[in-house]
Amino acid sequence: MFRGLSDFEGSEQQFRSWVFTIAHRRLQDERRRVARRPHLAAMTGDVVVPGGDVEQEALELLGHDWVMRVSEQLSADQRTVLLLRTVADLTAEEVAKITGKTVGAVRALQRRALEAIRKKLAREGVQL
Repeated sequence: MFRGLSDFEGSEQQFRSWVFTIAHRRLQDERRRVARRPHLAAMTGDVVVPGGDVEQEALELLGHDWVMRVSEQLSADQRTVLLLRTVADLTAEEVAKITGKTVGAVRALQRRALEAIRKKLAREGVQL
């Protein structure tokens, strides 16, 4: 991104789209790289961080865990589209350009992802 920054011309929205295009391609490259290599177990240790609001941290962790569990049930394409549309606040057209899909495919992926989440919430007894 830094190499091409001086050549970039466009609006703020076009810049965001350009950055997410680069990020999406890097993610695809990383997924391919990981798929080619065996997974090595990471060594983890307990890290104690003093201070903070324990209740708030617990609620955030539970929310984060739930989002991770739900997103794991989505296809990679659904997850990508949903994140780009909701977190990055990109239009369907921008997401289509980034992912190399049609606008209709992006909208269908988003619709299916949201429907899967809605069904998961209904199974868990969450009223919408």
